[in-house]
Amino acid sequence: MTTTRTIVEKAVADFLRHLREKNASPHTIKAYTGDLANFSAYAGSRSWKQIDHIAIRGFLSQLYEKGLSKTSVARSLAAVRSLYRWLAQEGVVDQNPAKLVATPKLPKKLPRVPTIEEMNSVLDGKMPETAAFPERDRLMLELLYGCGIRNSELTGINLDDIRLSAEAILIRGKGKKERYVPFGDSVKTALPAYLQVRHTLLSEARKNSNALLINQRGGRLTTRSVGRIIKKIAVAKGLSPDVHPHTLRHAFGTHMLEEGADLRAIQELLGHERLATTQRYTQLSMKHVLQVYDRTHPRAK
Repeated sequence: MTTTRTIVEKAVADFLRHLREKNASPHTIKAYTGDLANFSAYAGSRSWKQIDHIAIRGFLSQLYEKGLSKTSVARSLAAVRSLYRWLAQEGVVDQNPAKLVATPKLPKKLPRVPTIEEMNSVLDGKMPETAAFPERDRLMLELLYGCGIRNSELTGINLDDIRLSAEAILIRGKGKKERYVPFGDSVKTALPAYLQVRHTLLSEARKNSNALLINQRGGRLTTRSVGRIIKKIAVAKGLSPDVHPHTLRHAFGTHMLEEGADLRAIQELLGHERLATTQRYTQLSMKHVLQVYDRTHPRAK
């Protein structure tokens, strides 16, 4: 006996097929499949006109009743919003009722930042045996922590972006905004060691590339590869397995603040549009600030 699919079930199936055709990540497709199956079950045989923002709120309430966390409920709402966005593009619906539903307020978790000593232990000494391309991986770590750049900014660096005489790199940030970021002696040491190996590798592969960081086949390194390499090295050097490239950016901002750098200078270096974003580092550094206060203020003793 065959069962007829509801309007919502059919739309969800079409939407997921569209995501696969667009080569969306398997993780995204898996998450959307589960979240939208729950939504289809809740919607039942209702038409699109019958599913308004109140009905979607009811769907979220049902998820809470099932014991789902705020994070899971927020993800389900995001999946429904994405479905409606696609339906609007396809001309199936006129408006997105999910946009009228507030996202559950999630607790703001501050990332755990490695200490200066921990970062030095990662960068000092040899790269671990797990590093397949040690010269490149050292430069990568030095750039992420030494310049505080984002993963996407790192992989976007070209050879001609490096200004050796000025000891700075041209970085293309969010919204195609460009900024110059200085680099120190550690990068200056790691750079020529890597460039020599890079030149040999490209010659053997008979390839030409303007990308600074390349994989062992001579192609530009991807952000996903950077994340995997950073995690592997961090674990081998005794850091937490939840370390990722952005952790090193946080460490850059936090450690500069701890060592007395001006917040606006850090904002400029990190390429933050708003100072409020940079001020998160004051929260990360509060423990250090309190220790300094207790140690130095005459009324604290």
